Formats: sequence, structure tokens, C-alpha cells
Amino acid sequence: MKERVRWLGIEPNPCMYPYLEREASLLGMQINVCYGTAERLPALDSSVDAVVSTLVLCCVPDQQRALKEVLRALKPGGKFVFIEHVAAPRGTWLRRLQCWVSPLWRHMGDGCHPDRETWLAIEQAGFTQLTYEHCTMPVPITSPHIIGVAMKSSERARAPASSGV
Repeated sequence: MKERVRWLGIEPNPCMYPYLEREASLLGMQINVCYGTAERLPALDSSVDAVVSTLVLCCVPDQQRALKEVLRALKPGGKFVFIEHVAAPRGTWLRRLQCWVSPLWRHMGDGCHPDRETWLAIEQAGFTQLTYEHCTMPVPITSPHIIGVAMKSSERARAPASSGV
């Protein structure tokens, strides 16, 4: 299976490249890591089978733009697989803590917003199927997480009908 996978990684932090390359080497995979952001994926329209997002949507400046870009790049029927840390429930001590530390956390953590309701952005992005679940992690500021899969419609966009004029 590894031989058929063409893996393209988009990473805005060049300090992460050696870690990605080392892990790929351990797995025996050839990878291509590019500098970039989720808001401007270097992929043609409807050209990728899957987009995997691990702790990305907490850091992007514009979640909706990043998710539109995912939909643009996915082939019809393509999958968006994600794990993201998200805001704790409103009114909890953890949510208050996330909101309080957010300005400093963003500065120290590559733009990370620990208080984003990312599941809402994914729900509103335009995927035809979406399943996800909330889970907790041992690090309070970046817990809970959501883990899920969203699918792009399998119908290809149709050209507008000609008016015959």
C-alpha cells in the first residue's frame, strides 16, 4: 500500500521538517514536504483522494478558508480525516482557562487558539457526510479533541445549462 501513496505535506514551520522526514524514513515512505498553509494548498482542483489534518485548524488564521481549500482540492467522494483540539464546553472552568491563556498561547504555539469551536466550522464547511466524536486528552489546555471524517460530495459539479441564445 505504501508504494501507491503519494504523500504531500504542507507545513508552515520549517523546524518541523526534520521530524516529518525522520518519521517517514522509519516507515519507509517517500514524502514531499512543502512550505505553505492550509489556506493555499498546492494541489489542483479535485485532485486528491484524502486530506489529513492533525492539529491544524487550531492554528490557521481563517478556518473557513482552509476548509474551502480542502473541499476544492478533494476529488468527488474524497475524505477529510482530522484530529483537532477544540474548546471545552461553554461555562466550564477549562473553557474559561482556555480563553484566558489564548493570547499568550497563540504567541507561543504557532498561532494556536485553544478556545476554538472547530467542530462548528467543519459542520458549516459544506461536506456531504460528517462523523466525529469528542474525546479528552491528558493536557488540559488542549483538551478536548475531536476525531472524525468528512466527505466531499461524490457528484461532480455540473456546468450550467446553456440558455440556447
